[in-house]
Amino acid sequence: MTIELKDITKRVGAITHIKPTSLILEAGHFNVLLGETGAGKTSLIKLMAGLDPVASGSILMDGEDVTKISTQKRNISLVHQFFINYAHMTVFENIASPLRVAGMVQSEIQGRVEDAADILQLRPMLSRRPHELSGGQQQRCALARAIAKESKAVFLDEPLANLDYKLREELRAQLPELFADRGAVVVYATSEPEEALLLGGKTALMNDGNVAQFGPTAEIYRHPANLMAAAVFSDPPINQAKVTKKGAEARLDAHVKWALSGDAANLSDGEYTVAVRPNYVSPVATEQASVSMVGTVLVTELSGSESSAHFSLGSTNWVSLAHGVHPFKVGEDYEFFMDPSRCFYFAPDGSLVA
Repeated sequence: MTIELKDITKRVGAITHIKPTSLILEAGHFNVLLGETGAGKTSLIKLMAGLDPVASGSILMDGEDVTKISTQKRNISLVHQFFINYAHMTVFENIASPLRVAGMVQSEIQGRVEDAADILQLRPMLSRRPHELSGGQQQRCALARAIAKESKAVFLDEPLANLDYKLREELRAQLPELFADRGAVVVYATSEPEEALLLGGKTALMNDGNVAQFGPTAEIYRHPANLMAAAVFSDPPINQAKVTKKGAEARLDAHVKWALSGDAANLSDGEYTVAVRPNYVSPVATEQASVSMVGTVLVTELSGSESSAHFSLGSTNWVSLAHGVHPFKVGEDYEFFMDPSRCFYFAPDGSLVA
């Protein structure tokens, strides 16, 4: 099973929400749409699901042009971040609802609902109403409905966004297994880079209605094609600054410079943008994190076992993300250490050069 997008666009009045987009999405792995709120993830899902009309281009499912076919005839399932269940129905009836619409016989409905309920640990709750369930159980019900339907395509639009941390972690770990070997194209929208990495598969990085890069998730993380892709795939935001390359040295300002190696050393002398993820800027010097930079802390956060510090360095703001508890004080200067081997270098047009 495949979904192929051929130069599809979406327009609302004079505004283009999805710019010309071509992708081939396949079964057998998660296809992740990663981008900030407003990047176009939901708009793209609605086009593929047939909920919104395509302004131009075409959508093929297994080679069949479904561009003008209604949602009901596309054999798809859609799970939102909100718990969309029918309040007047039991959990059993909610899971069975698309099967009844399809005219399936009762014996097959019974088997499919019970199988899906077992997978998502809902068997004891089949006679309950949605209001008697927790948020996590309600979302499990929505996922069970998608599994029981055995659709050709399953669209998951930030399905875990409104769950608490523990439930989100549990379901996130289960999702790849839930949809494994079902032959469906699974498309998962998220704004969290970490979630994309955990789900694996392939990722389309989205920004302002554009797909900046598409390919194996781990490969994109290691080798972003451009500055936009590097920025989308970083949370906290990737550090960016202008540097001057001269000989085998990069200079950020009068006080921060480092030796270049590999492809970076072979670049022509001139101006570039350097980018490095916050986890490679540390408050502790190591053999790798060796480039010293002194900045004034602007904001500090402690999250579990990690400490982050936003600090100013000349005219730019930087972020450090480090393991452990580091007692930064806002307004004070601290020394941070960057790992130069983890730097990306981009040309003035934003393309990756080293």
